[in-house]
Amino acid sequence: MTPPRVAFFPDSFLEVNGVARTCRELAAHARSQGLPLLCVHAGPETRRIENASSVSRLQLRRGLLSFGLERDLRFDLGFWRHRGEVAAALRAFEPDVIHITGPSDLGQLGALMAHQLRVPLVASWHTNVHDFAARRLSKLAGWLPASARGGLTAAARRQSLSLTLDFYKMAAVILAPNGELEALLRGATRRPVHPMTRGVDTRLFAPHRRTASTDVFRIGYVGRLSPEKSVRQLAELEAMLAAATPRPFSFTIVGDGSERAWLERHMRRAEFAGVLAGEKLARAYANMDLFVFPSRTDTYGNVVQEAMACGTPVAVTDEGGPKYLVDPGVNGFVAPTLAGFRHAVLALIGDPNRAAGMRAAARARAEAASWDRVFGDVWTVYRSTAAGVTRVAAATELSGLARLVTTIVGGAGGRAGRPGRRRRHPGDAMSDGTWSRVAGARGRS
Repeated sequence: MTPPRVAFFPDSFLEVNGVARTCRELAAHARSQGLPLLCVHAGPETRRIENASSVSRLQLRRGLLSFGLERDLRFDLGFWRHRGEVAAALRAFEPDVIHITGPSDLGQLGALMAHQLRVPLVASWHTNVHDFAARRLSKLAGWLPASARGGLTAAARRQSLSLTLDFYKMAAVILAPNGELEALLRGATRRPVHPMTRGVDTRLFAPHRRTASTDVFRIGYVGRLSPEKSVRQLAELEAMLAAATPRPFSFTIVGDGSERAWLERHMRRAEFAGVLAGEKLARAYANMDLFVFPSRTDTYGNVVQEAMACGTPVAVTDEGGPKYLVDPGVNGFVAPTLAGFRHAVLALIGDPNRAAGMRAAARARAEAASWDRVFGDVWTVYRSTAAGVTRVAAATELSGLARLVTTIVGGAGGRAGRPGRRRRHPGDAMSDGTWSRVAGARGRS
């Protein structure tokens, strides 16, 4: 059976974060299996990257209208200027499926191309954009009274979620990282939703990387140092532990972001390693005695799984995707409150036998996570979508304003045209009505 030709528009690819890591692994899987993939991603310059493998890349430069979401993440309001070049690359590649990973500038461009070329659209959910928006707004509105700030952020969260769900309605099929999001997306979009979990490189991330002694209990965190990760709770945890135990402990903080300076001012027993990769990152994980992850917004938790692969027990919150990786009391802890994180540390800091058992269990859990299995399932979804197996209901009728917006968006610069062998996909999941609602809101999302 001929494998489907996939055009992939990742939100993040060259950056250092979980989404980028997953997207690079998807491209690596296609390369290793000889599967045709065109990867369209952002980068420092616009250029076509060809090689002898089945994977080719089109890198697009963000311009003067881009603004920072985080130190290594940007959004370009003028990114659609690349649509002519992207359309030409897609016509030459002749994709059977277009896959986007969220409502970023790249995701919006990929969705537009799927709409104009009549190629089935697959959308995977990686980031809880609504939680991201609410927590960022809460930080910016810190000067407001608590009640007013709470109402404002709740409204922002609801509106962001509504717009994001509207965006995902454009897809024929949706991929979700955990059961909670599968249920949410299936109910809100009425689209078929399939799981897309994550794998881990158990050869790189392994217990034998450990070099640390056992004289100090080492608590670790790896990830972006930003408000939506709730990283200020690490400083609170440090203070709680200082009052609760005389045993020596320290924190290893790996990563960078807007909250780093605040953490450096408020933590007394922390080493800030910056961004690490490869063996240095694996060694940092393995040298931790407990990995703590206070984020309530992560949809899966790649870093949690990497820590477990290194034989490190984990403590996570009871919200988001990471809790699905933990068997409480066996390979880690699920902590509803900060007191739960304190309990996790105190449970292990004085019990080396229990810690050793949890290290072994954490490693065993991670060994079952295979990138090849994850992406084998994803390609099965690609095949069924390209073959027209997926059927979706027709969307709502266009309003007059929606018709106007769609005409302007589609007409600016001319229609992209479509591959000669492309047929309109069943149900035309990305209707003009759904597209225009999101296109009209793209500058606000």
